[in-house]
Amino acid sequence: MTMPASDVVIVGAGNAALCAALAAEEKGASVTVLERAPEVEKGGNSRYTAGAMRVVYNNVSDLQHLMPELSEEEISNTDFGVYSREQFYDDMGRVTQYRSDPTLTELLIENSFPTLCWMQNKGVRFMPMYGRQAFKVDGKFKFWGGLTVEAWGGGEGLISQLHEAAAKRNIEIAYECRALELIQDDDGIKGLIVKHHGKTKRIQCNAVILACGGFEANSEWRTRYLGPGWELAKVRGTRFNTGDGIKMAIEAGACTTGNWSGCHAVGWDRNAPEFGDLSVGDGFQKHSYPLGIMINANGDRFVDEGADFRNYTYAKYGREVLLQPEQFAWQVFDAKVTDLLRDEYRIRQVTKVESNSLEDLSTRLEGVDPDVFLKTVAQFNKSIKDQIKFNPTVKDGRGTEGLSINKSNWANALDTPPYVAYQITCGITFTFGGIRINENAEVINDDGQIISGLYAAGELVGGLFYFNYPGGTGLTSGSVFGKIAGNAAGDKTWK
Repeated sequence: MTMPASDVVIVGAGNAALCAALAAEEKGASVTVLERAPEVEKGGNSRYTAGAMRVVYNNVSDLQHLMPELSEEEISNTDFGVYSREQFYDDMGRVTQYRSDPTLTELLIENSFPTLCWMQNKGVRFMPMYGRQAFKVDGKFKFWGGLTVEAWGGGEGLISQLHEAAAKRNIEIAYECRALELIQDDDGIKGLIVKHHGKTKRIQCNAVILACGGFEANSEWRTRYLGPGWELAKVRGTRFNTGDGIKMAIEAGACTTGNWSGCHAVGWDRNAPEFGDLSVGDGFQKHSYPLGIMINANGDRFVDEGADFRNYTYAKYGREVLLQPEQFAWQVFDAKVTDLLRDEYRIRQVTKVESNSLEDLSTRLEGVDPDVFLKTVAQFNKSIKDQIKFNPTVKDGRGTEGLSINKSNWANALDTPPYVAYQITCGITFTFGGIRINENAEVINDDGQIISGLYAAGELVGGLFYFNYPGGTGLTSGSVFGKIAGNAAGDKTWK
């Protein structure tokens, strides 16, 4: 059984995939998108995100170009700062220990702003990320951590707008269609074998773009590549990202690359479901830990909560939580900072305890040694360099001294009730290892040669992220390389 032929077939229906589809269609190619999920679960991991996108901007005028609805009142009441290409390069290098592929990094950074402008022209709306990335200081909002822009409506809004853009251009999307195998001959990729509504079918095409995610939803692969214990992590996003695209590409001869033992993993509500819940989205995440302390089952702190802005630590601290006894931790705050906590701390589906005394709180922290907890808090409170003013918009140097693990910034004594604590575990977002591509998003084989007609974008591309991740870079890289792949595949149609 066959499906109608297309010039370009795209596997996946998230941000990277739909950017690829729109770019290929713009080139005049006929495009078919294959989505493994049913329509109600469409959009891959992108739909579960906050919609944050890291982008170079040099002034407010750049932001106005991306966000024409930005009001004069917002501009006057906000210090947006700048986020230069040099800052982006520095952040990518620093958090990946300078292992990130230089060609891919350059493409990501240099194309970040023009790609978002292109998306805006396609109908995607952007807005300032006030609720998560700005604090009010002296009556004025100030953005921090190089992350200012988000899609209107978060990940849900991003996917909705991209799907609307695709529908306007008559791009066909086949739901409940799982890609199984690439069809190739000596000249390259000629199509795919798929299972569509339970029926095995073939589809012919001139080019295939793989944009169907990593292997984070495959517990066997997680344990094989990330290591023992990773089968115990929660999956933040879709249940359908099981490595299908990576597997097909490898079987077709693709070269693997990148940090296969690494992943993006965060603090996630202890009692969240096994996979993401679209009714909650990214609300299970808990990323305000720089404002408090994190405690394990032994009652001890185990990381420097204030090592850096959360944008540069959150994606690696999930691994640290997974390494703790029983794979959980508690984030503890007092009343001085609770009004600064991110919106996700105020959702209904949250594992939370509260008390007017630390002694009582210690008995409510399920699984924690209460005596050690109280000792840890007492030592922490005594160690703070309180002569330094607290300022959450900069790395303020208000740290601790003399502890086995000092807190570098934003250290405040836990001394003002009510006290509140949130229980977390590890939530895996996406895996870092994947397949090798070149500057045109073409997949490279083990001999260093192009696999003609095969392209890749999004999570399954390896080589960009190692050990850690600058917040908001994933969606941006998906958009950038999706557009590059779509342009290249669309061009191939006419060669």
